[in-house]
Amino acid sequence: MGIKLSGAKELKAALARQRNVQMLAAPVVKHHGAQLQQNAQRYAPVDTGTLKRSIRLEIRDSGLTAEVAATTDYAAYVEYGTRFMLAQPYVRPAFQQQEGKFLRDLRKIIDE
Repeated sequence: MGIKLSGAKELKAALARQRNVQMLAAPVVKHHGAQLQQNAQRYAPVDTGTLKRSIRLEIRDSGLTAEVAATTDYAAYVEYGTRFMLAQPYVRPAFQQQEGKFLRDLRKIIDE
């Protein structure tokens, strides 16, 4: 009685390719995260400049996640508005501008 394992060679190749894609993706994630941060800062309305300066980039998950967020308490009110104040979006337009470029660069890595 024994166990027969088939496809081990293919599995090893697929895992190696996945690690390679992850290594190649990290710089792309970082680059586009930085671009997103810069664009959000550019689009942020400026009164005192606090909101603009509060927009931060955090890279996590071994470089596979970029999170751009404003850290002021009122950031969401500016982005979405309130019943007393019109919205002044700055993150959503920055994201929409960057999204297609980011996906294009990721597809290049995957298709290599």
